[in-house]
Amino acid sequence: MLGNGPVWFGGGPHGKGVSLRKPPRRAAYPVDGAAQGGKKIARGNRWVIAGIVVRLPLCTAPVCLPVLMRLWAGKATTTPVELAAQLLALITAAFGDRDVHGVGDAAYHGKPLLVAGTTWTTRLPANACLFDTAPPRTGRRGRPALKGRKLGRPAALATDAAWASSSVYRYGRTETVQLAQVACIWYGSFGNTLGRCVLVRELGSTKAYDLALFTLDPTATPAQIVERYAMRWSIEPANAVGKQQMGVGQARNRVKNAVERTVPFGMLIQSLVVAWYALHGHHPDDALARRLAQPWYQTKTEPSFEDMITKLRKTLIVARFAPASPGQPNPDLLHDYALACAAAAA
Repeated sequence: MLGNGPVWFGGGPHGKGVSLRKPPRRAAYPVDGAAQGGKKIARGNRWVIAGIVVRLPLCTAPVCLPVLMRLWAGKATTTPVELAAQLLALITAAFGDRDVHGVGDAAYHGKPLLVAGTTWTTRLPANACLFDTAPPRTGRRGRPALKGRKLGRPAALATDAAWASSSVYRYGRTETVQLAQVACIWYGSFGNTLGRCVLVRELGSTKAYDLALFTLDPTATPAQIVERYAMRWSIEPANAVGKQQMGVGQARNRVKNAVERTVPFGMLIQSLVVAWYALHGHHPDDALARRLAQPWYQTKTEPSFEDMITKLRKTLIVARFAPASPGQPNPDLLHDYALACAAAAA
């Protein structure tokens, strides 16, 4: 496990007014979960982003720190799943002493993700066909069976599954849900690699199941798998921050090198800002000061990324303009300090 959460992979900033303008041959119409408004499909870039999910004592929800990015070049090139596998291998090589658990949405499944030393968890589509594990060899001539009997789709598994109530922590709340698991293989995506189908059903639901997950992790409990997948959502706020506050959504580059560099640079700076604030910038009174300055935030108890980057800008301003001791700045030494702080927060 990296930090206190999994590595998450997903489509990054793209779409209308979202990321860099690239050559038309690379343009596409991808889905952008972090897009503002109801329109989630637009023409633009598609990035595969790997982020490390961490737990910070100053935030209730998990925080995703983007660390690696790849730009998808379009059809007939390296697929997004293959790009995700490349990033997963790089992270595994960099953190050889840690357990790496990859998590992706329903678009990220396939044999390239069978990276040694890692596990993978993803959402099962409703039409996924699952099979029992391969039977033992019979000793007869011929190729041994690679899969067992057909178990069917997740809805079929839910009918005969053994359900049990369990508490899971997801999306900032601890809730009781019904969980079931079935050992199986997803032959169409991961070959005969043994995995598990984890089914989730909300209390009072009339559906056969509400969420189906497939995991290659042999040790985690069903509740841990559900909680791990819920952490996946943290990449969407990270993408939104990168686009709307770090400026990668306003870039309009046409040159190839600029297209490939600007989004990764902005997303990496975003991760550095969060790391700086968590290690050196946080103060318990930051949220209180924001409520006093902007009273419409009546229930604000945690710092947002805007608070983090605003404080960093103010700290840089003080360190730059305080003439004697940057470690103990005196804002009164500079008459324009208040104006600089207002510009930093804008």
